[in-house]
This record gives sequence, structure tokens and C-alpha cells, in this order.
Amino acid sequence: MRDTSAARWKKSSRSMNQGACVEVAFVGEVQVMMRDSKAPDAGVLVVDRRRWAEFVAKLSK
Repeated sequence: MRDTSAARWKKSSRSMNQGACVEVAFVGEVQVMMRDSKAPDAGVLVVDRRRWAEFVAKLSK
């Protein structure tokens, strides 16, 4: 399991405090980690920055 203790997790300012959020942490220049804010210890999904950029671009359309 990946050590996420030093990660700086962020979530959308639009998420408010409802607890159903995806949190994101950028790891260096290469990777992005994602996790469920309701269950931060349940694990993380790691993708490279290129895939992250593609994902965000598709959401923006």
C-alpha cells in the first residue's frame, strides 16, 4: 500500500461538507492520487498526470 501520510490532499471548493467527495493529491511531476473523502484509509487510485489531464478535459466538455 502506498504511503500517503505526506500527501497534501485537496477537494473541490464546491463539495461543501457533505462528505461525498473525491480528494486529489499531486505526487511530484508524474502522478496523481485520488481517494474517497468518506474512507481515506480505504486505498488510493494512482494515475499519471497525462491520464489525469485527459480525465479532467473530458469532464469539462
